[in-house]
Amino acid sequence: MEVKAELHSHNQFSNFHLGNDETPYDCNVTIREQLERANDLGLQALFVTNHNTLDGYSNLLQYKNDHYKFKKIQIYPAEEISIDSGAHVLAYGIHKEIKSGLSIEEVIDEIKTQNGISSAPHPFSLIDALREKAKQCDMIEVFNSNNIDVISNVKATQFAMEYNKIKVAGSDSHVLSTIGRCVNVIESENKLDDVLYAMRHNKIKIHQTGYALQNEIMEHMKYKVNNSKNYIFEYVQEHFPNFVWAFKLLYKLYNLDQNSYLWSLFYKIAVYYMKRISNKINFQNIDGEFMTNRNLFTMFKMGLW
Repeated sequence: MEVKAELHSHNQFSNFHLGNDETPYDCNVTIREQLERANDLGLQALFVTNHNTLDGYSNLLQYKNDHYKFKKIQIYPAEEISIDSGAHVLAYGIHKEIKSGLSIEEVIDEIKTQNGISSAPHPFSLIDALREKAKQCDMIEVFNSNNIDVISNVKATQFAMEYNKIKVAGSDSHVLSTIGRCVNVIESENKLDDVLYAMRHNKIKIHQTGYALQNEIMEHMKYKVNNSKNYIFEYVQEHFPNFVWAFKLLYKLYNLDQNSYLWSLFYKIAVYYMKRISNKINFQNIDGEFMTNRNLFTMFKMGLW
């Protein structure tokens, strides 16, 4: 039997769990919307991978069990955990929440204790990336829909092949339309223990991949900005006091017309810079610490140089 599975998607229960250096609002997808979308796409298994919490899993499972139309899709527990460096680890099939802020070794040990499966999500993205430490995980997410610089996914694929790691793809969905953008097929009965056994023994293959579109990325950003204004303003005041005036100006322009072509232009410029920076970090061995620290001056310099 083959199971079509979504391995990386979020819902509204991911909000307020990302950590102090991230906006409190992360995703506006309700459990009903998430389940309806997955079911409409013909997915047979959905792992709930909210940030630093198992919240949302039991809610989704209960909603599924209360509606007969969803009988063909199975809901499984998972968590996207922020480790002490700020990078992320995905834990599949765990039954007890793993707290954030632990080392990669501690997280991997805890996942093994719970007989779960670990995966390195977006392992070579510009932030939140495990990079070389990804080899400690059972699986490598070689394609992430939000890695729109493309180079990060190329690097992840090369890394997985070099270390002979199990390769998977993740939608990393934060908006409704990107659920199921990436699909994996698991050779297994559609039961959690069987699915985990198959994943652990590489009986899984990437079935479908696709990048998030510009309007989808911008939809997610608008949700974060519209609901996290106070947090963003305080963050800018603390970390970039010399740019408070610029933030106020941009926010005023944003409120005048949130759909202005100006923001589309900013998006295109940002993607251009991301590609240049990603190439330097991933293939020219430039230290990417400036991205983790959000050093705007170095980002700008790296994007131009």
